[in-house]
Amino acid sequence: MEDAALLLKKKGIKVTPQRLAIYHLLKNTKSHPSADVIYNSLSTQFPTMSLATVYKTLDLLSHIGLIQELNVGEDSFRYDANVEPHPHIICLKCKKVEDVENHFTEELKEIISKKTNYKVVSQQLYFYGYCPECSKGD
Repeated sequence: MEDAALLLKKKGIKVTPQRLAIYHLLKNTKSHPSADVIYNSLSTQFPTMSLATVYKTLDLLSHIGLIQELNVGEDSFRYDANVEPHPHIICLKCKKVEDVENHFTEELKEIISKKTNYKVVSQQLYFYGYCPECSKGD
C-alpha cells in the first residue's frame, strides 16, 4: 500500500483513499475483477464513489504501471496488480480468469524475437478452455 502511495506522489498524482482502496483490492485478489466488480466491492466502503471514478483510477494505475489491463474477450476489461509478464487462462463457460505459472514466456519471447527480428518489449498471452468445475461431467 505504501508503494502505491509513494509511486503516486512521485508521479505528482494526488493520493486519495479511493485510489488506494482500488489498488489494495487488486493487490489482494487473484480473481482479475472488472471495473463493475471493483465498484460493487467498494461501494459500501465509499458510497459517494462513482463508477466513473473507478474507471479513471484504473486507467491511471494502468498508465503508471501499478496494474495491468486484460482484454480477455469480454465486453469489459479485467485488471491485475501482478504486472510481471505472465499468461492467463480463461474459462469459456464461467469466465473465470486465472494466472498461469510462468516458466516459459521469456523463452518464448526470445524465440519470437529471433524468428521475426523484432525487439519484443511486452506480451500478453491468453489460453482458453474449461475450468475443472465447468468440465465436470463431460
